[in-house]
Amino acid sequence: MSGRKKRSDTRLNVARYLVDGSLPGDEARGAAGAGSESPDGAAEAPDDDTALAGQRSMEARAQYVEISIQQAMRRGDFDNLPGAGKPLRNLHDAYDPDWWIKRKIERENITGLGPPALTLRSESAALDETLDAAPSEKRVRELLGDFNARVVEARRQLKGGPPVTTAVRDVEAEVARWRERREARFAAYERRREAEEAAFRALPWRERRRLRRPAP
Repeated sequence: MSGRKKRSDTRLNVARYLVDGSLPGDEARGAAGAGSESPDGAAEAPDDDTALAGQRSMEARAQYVEISIQQAMRRGDFDNLPGAGKPLRNLHDAYDPDWWIKRKIERENITGLGPPALTLRSESAALDETLDAAPSEKRVRELLGDFNARVVEARRQLKGGPPVTTAVRDVEAEVARWRERREARFAAYERRREAEEAAFRALPWRERRRLRRPAP
């Protein structure tokens, strides 16, 4: 292991020497070339040696970078990075100057901040949870009416910003889905309560009496 590391470090040092060692010569040749002129006042064209030295410098830099990357990979510096093995997000999206703030709002689930296109999208994603917390069907309808009104108003706004793509909700369909979710939660609660009662009845009577005894 140490021998391989030593060989890798040697390659890296050689590449670094080639890069750093070639720069002074290139700069000196560049300065000399810039300061020398032909008798008629025209600047002389760089000779073949200067062009070859510049090409070697670029190749040495590429070699140095490649060796550095390979060594970092062997050390595991790139292991378990966020998003490893996943496709890049928003790779084909058009450039948006406000991409950073929009992505931060979505990532941190910030509500009430940003253009309507983003705030309404966040509200739409969490609408089921908001409706499930409503105490009655009347309140559910009020929340849906308010949400739809704000979506329609945002589509009419002329202040610029990203377009509003959030769809309005069908009130009757959403109310029906709310009822289904509420009934499913109640059924799950009943099953859980019956299972707890059956487990309690299966306990010895002494244990049942102990559990019924109020805590001091």
